[in-house]
Amino acid sequence: MATKNFDAIIIGTGQAGPPLAASFAKNGLKTLIIEKGNLGGTCVNVGCTPTKAYVASARRAFIAKNSVDLGIEIEGEVQVNLKTIKARKDKIIQDSRDGLNKMLTETEGITLLKGIAKFIEENTVEVDGKTYSADKFYINVGGRARIPEGFKEVNYLTNSSILELEEIPEHLIIVGGGYIGLEFGQMFRRFGSKVTILESGDQLLKREDNDIAEGIAEIFKNEDIDIRLNAECISAKNVGDQIEVTIDCTEGAPSVTGSHLLIAAGRIPNTDSLDLEKIGVKMDKRGYIKVNDELQSNLKHIWALGDCNGQGAFTHTAYNDFQIVNSHLFQKKKRKLSDRFLCYAAFIDPPIARVGLNEKDIKEKGLKAKVAIREMSTIARAKEMGETQGKLKIFIEEKTDKILGATFLGTRADEYIHSIIDLMYADAPYTVIRDAVHIHPTVSELIPTMLENPKSLEE
Repeated sequence: MATKNFDAIIIGTGQAGPPLAASFAKNGLKTLIIEKGNLGGTCVNVGCTPTKAYVASARRAFIAKNSVDLGIEIEGEVQVNLKTIKARKDKIIQDSRDGLNKMLTETEGITLLKGIAKFIEENTVEVDGKTYSADKFYINVGGRARIPEGFKEVNYLTNSSILELEEIPEHLIIVGGGYIGLEFGQMFRRFGSKVTILESGDQLLKREDNDIAEGIAEIFKNEDIDIRLNAECISAKNVGDQIEVTIDCTEGAPSVTGSHLLIAAGRIPNTDSLDLEKIGVKMDKRGYIKVNDELQSNLKHIWALGDCNGQGAFTHTAYNDFQIVNSHLFQKKKRKLSDRFLCYAAFIDPPIARVGLNEKDIKEKGLKAKVAIREMSTIARAKEMGETQGKLKIFIEEKTDKILGATFLGTRADEYIHSIIDLMYADAPYTVIRDAVHIHPTVSELIPTMLENPKSLEE
């Protein structure tokens, strides 16, 4: 069994692997990149790219059906063609895959290999009976949907398989009130499905402040989405061509029956196929590879990037993982995992966007902070657009006047949250944005105004 030797081996082609391979090639390193599935990882194939294409279609359908108040009348029923929506999504995905394939196959110094990699020694992996060795390994294998016990024997959908449907579900039951469940729930409700969301906790989006979660629940209820909180989902079974989910909850019926079931109850890393235990790579109980501030595992020649290290699970954090590793290899300024501010968005409509700490976090840490709050219903641009749902919250540390974090729920929040993100990375006081002049009429022009008189969080 002959061994082919490389300077570096990358396992996975998500958002960290390909740019790292390109950087290695640029710096003269002989690089092997291994992919067991489609090029592009979660983001391109079953995450950001396809879901945001679907979100765009769902928003068009919603606007078409709900514009009478703005003087736009459409005669007849608005039709949603899921086959056309899927075909558009598939083309966008294929274009991304083709671009990656071209880069990985035509760049000198990079070898692309399709197959499942397993470690057989600390410096050697096996793929389809052949072995490949390298001085350094970079794992970028991503994650997949976690399927709880009690659901494995029924006809369930995941965030991946639901994107292959060509007919709109009559009644979509969603297990999980997190970001994935909410995006698909609103999306398919706007396509025309009846939607029921089952969440085991006492609020949607358990990471968020209660008032934000309540605001999202109100938005969803206004779109006739049924939300069942405190619903500990025990099991599900096929009943003819329907699916019945049994629920242990304090209110409502003990079961719900629908045509389709989406499991959105968390993610697990794709590390189980790598045989990492054989070579002594340390992982937590869920299978995430433990890493240090430079994303090294306990074996100094193996790094973990992206979802499989449990340090972000977002496309932008995966790319930043590449930036961290690349900086230590080839750049003067060294980046660290601890430099990164948590930031993300859920692309519901209106979106929720978040950076840094929220009210829950601040109180748990015992920090003295001020808060500035602005209801979207008081913002001129939001009223002009007819999109006044949500609120803006910004948190400021009393001692330093630095921004601790912000949570925005409102139209276009995923865009103007970046003014806060940039200020935090600049390590500047909140007064910088307070004293700035923003363009009118915009939503973001209210950020300086709301920062004029922040109040103590303890009031």
